[in-house]
Amino acid sequence: MVRHFLKDTDLTPTEQARVLRLAAEFKADRFSQQPLSGPQTVVVIFDKTSTRTRVSFATGITEMGGFPLVMDSGESQLGHKESIEDTSRVLTHMASAIVWRTSAQEGLEKMAAHATVPVVNALSDRYHPCQILADLQTMQENLGDLRGKTLAYLGDAANNMAHSYLLGGVTAGMNVHIAGPADYQPDSTVVQEAHQRAGETGATILITDSPEEALQGADVVITDTWISMGQEEEKGQRESIFRPYQVDSGAMAQANDHAIFMHCLPAYRGFEVAADVIDGPQSVVWDEAENRLHAQKALLTFLLEESITR
Repeated sequence: MVRHFLKDTDLTPTEQARVLRLAAEFKADRFSQQPLSGPQTVVVIFDKTSTRTRVSFATGITEMGGFPLVMDSGESQLGHKESIEDTSRVLTHMASAIVWRTSAQEGLEKMAAHATVPVVNALSDRYHPCQILADLQTMQENLGDLRGKTLAYLGDAANNMAHSYLLGGVTAGMNVHIAGPADYQPDSTVVQEAHQRAGETGATILITDSPEEALQGADVVITDTWISMGQEEEKGQRESIFRPYQVDSGAMAQANDHAIFMHCLPAYRGFEVAADVIDGPQSVVWDEAENRLHAQKALLTFLLEESITR
């Protein structure tokens, strides 16, 4: 059976822990495993602009002995002259895996349904699971065992990052606090799934409109841009709505003394995060960015191994 990674709960708690252990091994020795030697090709498709995702996947695939065939969606027939289903059938006869950064989660699901090789969600409008693997690796490096630790996310709680922090965080056994305005709360179906997974791991979940409540006992404080791609026309309105959720020194002071600050980047200083926080001693954003490389190499290795052995 081929294994895909379309959302965070596609990995069980045990499997997630296995991927994170492998990510640490890759970080200690970047060329320790080369499961794509040949080289085998991994198709990496971008419907949206990217820096960290593009560089980390291209670099990681190369370090694993493979060839990253990086394409912008406008360079292919995908979704224009050829259906997702037919594109999937073509690519799986030529490549060892497919990585896609796109808008609609539905497209990824269609791609995976017709693929005989692993399909990886490199970002969709609903989830950003590869980012969360890198974030969990970064948290482990700074906090050790994550079970029972508390993650506090402030800002747009209806976006893909909030959804993936919910699912990925509780899978790791973390207590997940999500704070956002009442009209920008996580999708109820995602919250329900997070509660189901939390029941397996003993994690707890708090969804609130109070940043102060979310920050209590936090070991990790996280935020994301208030204005994602496609929301530029709402800039003024969104800045006003989310201003109370800015992570500044006052917000960090409400968390635990040892709390770290994380942001998936790009960050906008003076908006969702103050400059003295992201550039301060509690910030681990640059390690977080690097860990995209190691976590994604571990993920691809896991998916390839599982797809062969099952």
